[in-house]
Amino acid sequence: MAVRVLHVISAPAGDGAEHQLRLLIRHLPQQCEVATLSPPGPVLSALREDGTAVHELLSNRDLDPGTIGRLRRLARRGGFDVVHTHLFRAGLQGRFAAWLAGVALVVATEYHLDDGRPNVLAHRAGKRVTIAVSTMIADRLRRWGVPGDRLTTIPKALDVREFRFDPKLRAAVRERLRIPPGTPVIGGLGQLEPRKRFDVLIRAVGEVPGAMLLLVGDGPARHALERLAAIEGVSDRVLFAGPVPHAREMLCAMDVFASPGRDTYGLVVLEALATGLPVLYAACEPLQGIRVDGARRLTPHDPESLPRALRAEVICWAERAGERLEARSAGDRYDAGRMAAEVGDLYERVRA
Repeated sequence: MAVRVLHVISAPAGDGAEHQLRLLIRHLPQQCEVATLSPPGPVLSALREDGTAVHELLSNRDLDPGTIGRLRRLARRGGFDVVHTHLFRAGLQGRFAAWLAGVALVVATEYHLDDGRPNVLAHRAGKRVTIAVSTMIADRLRRWGVPGDRLTTIPKALDVREFRFDPKLRAAVRERLRIPPGTPVIGGLGQLEPRKRFDVLIRAVGEVPGAMLLLVGDGPARHALERLAAIEGVSDRVLFAGPVPHAREMLCAMDVFASPGRDTYGLVVLEALATGLPVLYAACEPLQGIRVDGARRLTPHDPESLPRALRAEVICWAERAGERLEARSAGDRYDAGRMAAEVGDLYERVRA
């Protein structure tokens, strides 16, 4: 009899956790449904169009008895064998709902631990198993007291086929954004928040003559970044594209990709490499210990490292006459199919 899994997620629309859930469900052999505690965005809507049931149980509180009750009824009515939660609020409410519904097996994926709410008791409760998406998160959970036999590391992943370069898409996006022909475009992608260090990127582009900066995403730091661009005198060379359902089209429009954030997993670096972009990065866990052509790590604590590397990449881009690099990857460890296979095996082991 097929295992039935209820995924509970509390990510804002467009969050990286939504994309990881989409990839996971598309590659899992188990029967899956989704309960979202936040308004669904294009990512979950795409899952629904694929035939996955998506239940909207909206809640903006960490502990919401009404939502827990609706989750309990959904879990019991659906006859689910596993409740798999994604992110903090979903983890709290999904665990209680599973317990009340008699679902003994709870899996929780921890994507980041920067909100200061470790919820260690939840990770110790019942037959709960925690998936850490990086070794950094796994190490921190162990320090907080999460038992090692209830913790496993399954890294975030991508489907490289989704990021193949398309010159027609590139031309259409650049025309829509009114980027002058022949202009080298430096790109950054992610939540516009201080830890991404896009302020460093804005200052650096001022030292790269003739280049434009394309920032893709939204967040609390957007207005401050816009003011910084004005102060630095580069407002006319910095484009704020806002959030997009999928990164591919914006990556196709770029010529050099930069990820200056030091506190990041670095999946976006792999997405840029899959699109054939040269990449400059400050941190990328998947690239630790391996070398990939066209990927250069920035020198820590050297303020000139980023502008110097950007100028060099723009020169290389001109020498290639704008020709794209080959698509590259960090290996199948970060393939969506492998991620789903490991999660599916975990479900079966926990049941056994």
